[in-house]
Amino acid sequence: MSETEATESPDTVYNPNEDHNFPDEKLNDVLDFLDADEEIRTYLEAQNVNAVDRMRYNDHGAKHISIVRNRALCLYDLLKAGNVDFNGAREQGLAEEDEAVIVALAATLHDIGHVVHRDSHAYYSIPLAADVLDRILPEFYDVAETVRMKGETLHAILCHHTEETPLTTEAGVIRIADALDMERGRSRIPYEQGGRGINTLSSQAIESVSLHEGEGRPVMVEIAMTNAAGVYQVDNLLKAKLRDSGLEEAIRIVAVNTNEERDQLVERIEL
Repeated sequence: MSETEATESPDTVYNPNEDHNFPDEKLNDVLDFLDADEEIRTYLEAQNVNAVDRMRYNDHGAKHISIVRNRALCLYDLLKAGNVDFNGAREQGLAEEDEAVIVALAATLHDIGHVVHRDSHAYYSIPLAADVLDRILPEFYDVAETVRMKGETLHAILCHHTEETPLTTEAGVIRIADALDMERGRSRIPYEQGGRGINTLSSQAIESVSLHEGEGRPVMVEIAMTNAAGVYQVDNLLKAKLRDSGLEEAIRIVAVNTNEERDQLVERIEL
């Protein structure tokens, strides 16, 4: 995977809704399998009922998964280009190409626990994802590889929850990618519809999120916002996920105020 394929160009906002074809053959085969699988498609629809219809959180369904997975793979690509070690697959004796597969599987299945309940959903995701992985992984791996891939994928799923500490780079990527779905109206922080509190103002201020090769660090996450209220969103969502992810020294977060119609208290700050 190249940085330009994942982000289109260093100066172009990465489009999380666009499907990307990566040169990794196994990864593409797995992605095709996941996207065609009826059980997974149904989970992505069903997991939104508790989160959105019943608890009034923002989307945690197919669109969220698409955004998180694409951004996770983009992060993986940029970190690899920056020579960041991915220890999950390596320490299990798996192939280097399996790193991206772990990332893709975990990103796809990390929220299926929502079908049980929004609260503690990361823990409910583990047994449900385990059943899905038991069916999928033998299509691509032998028995020993299946066991190892399953363990690494479940670890990454569990650790997208901030209560758990990632022990692998793959898990750290999932944790951070989950927070990168934060453009206007797509906050993971719940807010009352039509409210005027800081959560609402902050989430509405985020115009775009783009990932680039960084200077001094492998990754720069650039947050374009229409007013400084967006800083609250970045602090309470993205920085909370970055903390203890294992990737704190590899990722820079820069917020840019794009509103040209009023005096700017904040034009560009590093968080």
